[in-house]
Amino acid sequence: MSVVELDEVSEKGLAQKLEEEGDFAADYLEDLLDIAELDGDIEISVEADRAAVAIVLEEGANRRLKRLIGRHGETLDALQELTRLAVQCKTNERSRLMLDILGYREGRRRAIQAIAQEAIDEVLETGEDVPLKPMNPFERKVVHDAVAKAGLYSDSTGVGPDRHVVVMLPLEDEDDLADGDEFDAPSGEDFESAASAEGEDLEESAASADEVFESAESGDDLEADQ
Repeated sequence: MSVVELDEVSEKGLAQKLEEEGDFAADYLEDLLDIAELDGDIEISVEADRAAVAIVLEEGANRRLKRLIGRHGETLDALQELTRLAVQCKTNERSRLMLDILGYREGRRRAIQAIAQEAIDEVLETGEDVPLKPMNPFERKVVHDAVAKAGLYSDSTGVGPDRHVVVMLPLEDEDDLADGDEFDAPSGEDFESAASAEGEDLEESAASADEVFESAESGDDLEADQ
C-alpha cells in the first residue's frame, strides 16, 4: 500500500471516529434537552480535526435555549465539557468536540476576529506589542489563527481568568523569547475547553449545568449575554 493510500485510510478512520463522537454527543444532548423540557434540533458535522455539534431552532421557534448559553457563554462551556466527558466514557479517548448553541460561538468568532484584526493593524502601524483583554481558550485560539494568517506572532500570558493574548511582530529567532516566557501556540492549550485548559474545577462546571436545568424546569428567565 502506497503512502497516499495509507494517508487516505488514516483520514477515513479519523473521519469515522469524529462522526461517532458526534453521534454519542447528540444522544447525550437529546437526553439533557428532554430533562430540561427544551426543544432543539441537533446538527452534527466535522470541522478540521474535531467533531462539532450544534443545537439549533427553526426560525420563530421558542428561544428558551438561550438559557443554556449563559453569561459570556459560561454555561455553554460547562455543557461542552460535560458532553466531552460523556463522549469519552463511550470512546475511552479524550474528546475535543466543539459544542455550539443558537450560533453563539460563530457570532463570538466573528467578533473576536474583528478584535484581532484591529490589533494586527495596530502592530503593523506602530511596531509595538498589543495586549488584548482576557479571553477564554476558544477566543484565544481564534486570535492565534488570525494573527498567524497575517504573518505576525501571538503569545498567551497570564493565569486563569486573566489569561490573554499579546499580538506582536514576528520574532527573529527563539532567543527573542525572554527566560521564563511561556509559548502558547495555537495548536496547544487554546484548543481545549475553559474547564480543562484553565484548570477550572470540573465540579463547578457540572454545578453550572445543573443550575441551568433546574432553572429551565422552574421557568426562571436566564438570559444569555451575547
